[in-house]
Amino acid sequence: MRVLVTGGNAGIGYFAAEQLASAGAEVVIGSRDPAKAETAAAAIRSQVAGARITHVPLDLADLPSLEAVDPGELDAVVCNAGVMLDHPPRRETAAGHELMFGTNHLGHFALVARLMPRLAPDARIVTTGSFAAKSASLDFADLQSERDYQPKRAYERSKLAQMLFAVELDRRLREAGSKRLSVVAHPGGALDSLTPSRPPVHVRTGGQWLRGAPARALLHGKDAGARPAVRAVLGPDVTGGQLWGPRVFGLRGRPRLEERWANLTDAAAERLWAESVALTGVDPLG
Repeated sequence: MRVLVTGGNAGIGYFAAEQLASAGAEVVIGSRDPAKAETAAAAIRSQVAGARITHVPLDLADLPSLEAVDPGELDAVVCNAGVMLDHPPRRETAAGHELMFGTNHLGHFALVARLMPRLAPDARIVTTGSFAAKSASLDFADLQSERDYQPKRAYERSKLAQMLFAVELDRRLREAGSKRLSVVAHPGGALDSLTPSRPPVHVRTGGQWLRGAPARALLHGKDAGARPAVRAVLGPDVTGGQLWGPRVFGLRGRPRLEERWANLTDAAAERLWAESVALTGVDPLG
């Protein structure tokens, strides 16, 4: 099995790549920084004997550059990379899209369109959403927060958009009679302080561990947060349109199948698809 993990050089993406490599998959790390990708690959090799890791340059904030992305034939894609801004000012991609919406959603939308000819007939497209999106809703009159920019809300909406894309992709794949699966996963509450060290990719000090220890009752580390996405890639019982997340209140623990959230509606997903085609100029199934 050959799997592309976007943002596989750090955070949840790194641990997804490590866990997939441990399961015997060949992993392609999609990253805009070759040095960070190689550092991550070395860290994975130190944990997984014989790990097969390669890198493909990937900048989701630069839509034209995605035309040149060529990771080779793939059995799965984990759409994981993302940007999260904590405070104003509002920032934009080179194409003029709000940075989080443009990177997290539109970048992956365009990337999947680019990768379709490279995907195996039974490939899996796994989208990493966020528990933070569970209470979010899209404002189609202000999709890119031009009139009212609040960073936290803009991030939540960008992750909801990713998840809605995955829902609509699944519906369209089934409608076309395809055997490819589009699946959604989310990491729950994943903290750096609860994440094991993988130097130099991630180094957790003893003080950080002690400060994070009380949160273990409800949250977990990014290694555990990666498991729902890995489960969605590898699970023999996985089907299209499913949502996988942690089993304890959706925040921590082993992966489990969840009911689709109330805001992941077919109507919103279909409308977002049309808007995304207009904004990117590509259609993943067009």
